[in-house]
Amino acid sequence: MKTCKISFMIGMSGLLLCSCSLIQKNKNSNKEATVEVKKESVLPTDREEIVQPVSAVYTSKEISKGVVKGDWAIESVNGKQVVGEKVPFLKFVPTESKVYGNNGCNVINAEYKYNPSDSTISFSYLSSTMRLCHKEGLTDMEINLALDATRYYSCRLNGDDYLMTFYNDRHEPIMNLMHQNFQFLNGTWAVKEISGEAVNVPKMKLVIDVEEGKIHGNTGCNVINGSLEINMESANSISFQAITKTMMLCPDENYETQLLVALEEAMKAKPLQGGKVEFLDSQDKVVLVLERTSDK
Repeated sequence: MKTCKISFMIGMSGLLLCSCSLIQKNKNSNKEATVEVKKESVLPTDREEIVQPVSAVYTSKEISKGVVKGDWAIESVNGKQVVGEKVPFLKFVPTESKVYGNNGCNVINAEYKYNPSDSTISFSYLSSTMRLCHKEGLTDMEINLALDATRYYSCRLNGDDYLMTFYNDRHEPIMNLMHQNFQFLNGTWAVKEISGEAVNVPKMKLVIDVEEGKIHGNTGCNVINGSLEINMESANSISFQAITKTMMLCPDENYETQLLVALEEAMKAKPLQGGKVEFLDSQDKVVLVLERTSDK
């Protein structure tokens, strides 16, 4: 399906369509003035073109300071919960003062500004693709209207989760978001289980760097390298891409092929007790279990 590229702004009086100009409120007048823009905003037709694959990493210190950056999954709007596998999300890029994302149906982008000192945040020049969307559940229009009404925010820690709430001008909560934090994957891991089968190969290790979006390690025979990608459209969603390996001849009794297949099938990551982590496929079947190790 082709996507029409139409920019729009949501105002308090409704939806305004515009082609080569944007409507902006004149601070010195109650009237609205048409302002010509020198450069038309570029509207992406695909999320991958605008969103970096790896979620920005937070620290608890940044959260306490009210820093707004990185990838956030939208959990609810005006008390209405998100349902289904396709999770709407926002990605904040402070260096550009831009926010990108998906409202559950359409790709969106906007400008944003915030001030931690008074907890204010606002969005402007909201643009969206115009796919025909389902009306069941939380709609894309409800998300867009909530962003337009947002005036304040708060951030907090809840266990390992980072949470953020948007409020309207009456300080009423209108949107709840969660930052998908994959820092638990950082470090060196020993492979303990592949597709339900226990593994005891001392040299088989993986090193994951969430900040750099990279993975490297040893299959027990060959060295491997690849990239780590985080998908905001599904909770806990993660994948390994572009895995390469050296070409040493390996013994017959070797788990190399099984490991590479498991990495390819991995779609979700979850921390476990005892310093372990599990990876699941698209059917929520455990394909890989790792255990943290200090060995290099």
